[in-house]
Amino acid sequence: MDLTQGTQEEKNNRAKKMMLWFGIISLIMSFAGWTSAFVVSSSRPDWLTDFKIPDAFVISTIVIVISSLTLLLAKRSLKSGQHQTTSKWLVATFILGLFFIYNQFRGFQEIINLGYNFTGPTSNVTMSYVYLIAIMHILHVVVGLICLMVVIYNHFKQKYDATNMLGFELAATFWHFVDLLWVYLFFFLYFFK
Repeated sequence: MDLTQGTQEEKNNRAKKMMLWFGIISLIMSFAGWTSAFVVSSSRPDWLTDFKIPDAFVISTIVIVISSLTLLLAKRSLKSGQHQTTSKWLVATFILGLFFIYNQFRGFQEIINLGYNFTGPTSNVTMSYVYLIAIMHILHVVVGLICLMVVIYNHFKQKYDATNMLGFELAATFWHFVDLLWVYLFFFLYFFK
């Protein structure tokens, strides 16, 4: 397909989608760097090899997967013209995103209860990496929640329908990426010790 073809609106839509993918690729590179540093640092003599992933991280993983499903249901409802059902699924996705962040902080509390802080005399390089990776992911979930708030607002203003879903699709793509990213990070932290 020739990217110069189509109406100006089609070209703008393709450009916006491409910019989102450039951003996602840069985020993938960032998290790849942090997980690579985690692997390289694991050869240190003070590396913890027997740490347990907090139970709250398990719950947050389930929550974020469910949030992707609710967003898929919202998109399906929007395509079929079910305005109220779309609203319910969008709000459910937003609430699940908040619940994910809540569980992440519960996970941090579990780590602190084990005696490991992010920095200071009770810190450990292993747990500092876990904090760093999780906090950076939480920041991106917050961005996703802001995107969802904009989508919810625009949906209530009836800006979206089956033929005009660009903003919705961009936010959904980012949300699904952030969800998949956490699933990867969770399994990475769970299996690589």
